[in-house]
Amino acid sequence: MAAFRIETTIAAPIEVCFDLARDIDFHVRTMEATGEHAVAGRTSGLIETGETVTWEARHLGVRQRLTAKITAFDRPYHFRDEMTAGAFRSLVHDHRFEDRGGRTLMIDTLEFRSPFGLLGWIVDRLYLKRYLRRLLEHRCRLIRDEAEARTA
Repeated sequence: MAAFRIETTIAAPIEVCFDLARDIDFHVRTMEATGEHAVAGRTSGLIETGETVTWEARHLGVRQRLTAKITAFDRPYHFRDEMTAGAFRSLVHDHRFEDRGGRTLMIDTLEFRSPFGLLGWIVDRLYLKRYLRRLLEHRCRLIRDEAEARTA
C-alpha cells in the first residue's frame, strides 16, 4: 500500500475548513481541470456520515468513476472517506483538523493500492503517488485560499 500525508496551515476557524473539505459543490469547483463531478449519491451540499458520493472524472486520460463512503465523522475534527467502487484495489482518505488558536492545521492522509499485484505496486510508487499528491496539494491550497478569504 502506498501512502502520503499533507499538512496545511490555514488562517481560518476549524469549522470553516472542515465544512469546505466536505462540500461537494466546492469540490467540483476545485477539480475543474479533471472535469470531476458528482453523479450519484450525495451530489450537492455537505456530505455526512454514512453517505456516499460517486465521482466521475478524467484522470490520466481515462474517464473513471469512483464511489466513496464517509465511514468516520467527528465534526469538526475528522472524517474519513473510503472507496467502495472504483479503479483502485483500495483507497482511504483521512481528513483531520486541529484548532491552533484561531488557525487550523489540516492534515490529509491518503492510503491507496492499485490492482494488478506487483505491477500495480510499481505503478503506485513510480507514478501514481506523485500524481495523487500533486492533485491533493492543489486542492488543499484552494481550501486554504477559500477559507482564508471567507474569514478575512
